[in-house]
Amino acid sequence: MIEGVMMGGRHTTVTAIRRKDGTLEYYEVRKEQKPLINALKKIPFVRGIVGILDSSILGTKHLNFASEKYDVDPADDTDHIEDTVEEKGKWAMILGVSVLAVLSFLFGKFILTLVPTFLAEALTFIFPGYVAQILLEGFFKLLLIFGYIYFISLTPMVKRLFQYHGAEHKVINTFENDQLLTVENVKKNSRLHYRCGSSFILFTAVISIFLYFLVPIHPLWLRVVSRILLIPVDLGIAYEVLQGTNKLRGIPVLRWLGYPGLWLQLLTTKEPDAEQIEVAIAAFNEMKDRENGYIKEKHSVIS
Repeated sequence: MIEGVMMGGRHTTVTAIRRKDGTLEYYEVRKEQKPLINALKKIPFVRGIVGILDSSILGTKHLNFASEKYDVDPADDTDHIEDTVEEKGKWAMILGVSVLAVLSFLFGKFILTLVPTFLAEALTFIFPGYVAQILLEGFFKLLLIFGYIYFISLTPMVKRLFQYHGAEHKVINTFENDQLLTVENVKKNSRLHYRCGSSFILFTAVISIFLYFLVPIHPLWLRVVSRILLIPVDLGIAYEVLQGTNKLRGIPVLRWLGYPGLWLQLLTTKEPDAEQIEVAIAAFNEMKDRENGYIKEKHSVIS
């Protein structure tokens, strides 16, 4: 999130951003009741794919808000973001955001899936064996992921994004450790978190290597098609593995299963400064307040 942090609860998601004048502004998207989506999220392996698409759409809405508000001087504001959304048309915005989120996700996934395939194929004259080809493909995929994240993290904008990412994790860890949410307390907590989506990225890469052993690598067209068709399978399994590592982390002998994802977070998070931590704390507190408000509102309607 550009100069901000998004926090999600059971019923709502809230983004807090710091404007150019130093003030904080919030944006909320309540989680709508979607019977079909909710039903699909209960089906193992399917729920991962549905959750990814749903989260991508939701995240894009918050990203649009952050981008729009950050680029505008607060003195030039004439309306809240909610009013702007209404003027543009609610359904047009939802459709546009949905398409953009899905296409962006698929483009990135296809690049990380197919580029390693063609690189490994190009080295067939050196590594002709079936096992060697699969392992080489997996190596290139991991190299692309780590290399891409490392190099973009060197840019000032992405570095700040990763600092806010670290602030988000620190605040969540502070809360889960039953500590008061102050800047000093948050600073002491880890910027790594087991449930982070960064871990999911790594799991998809590793699991895909095992899946590729189930299909042939020749001819090339079959290899490419099989990689594409296995993408949803890979995502579904990776989601279940991520959920499993979260549940098993309390067992010391199995806690190591989540370590690879935590290692990747050493790249996708950076140590935040005090102001960034303040934004993350504000986002979390606002989310909690609105969650409580939603529950009270629901109870008053029922009574």
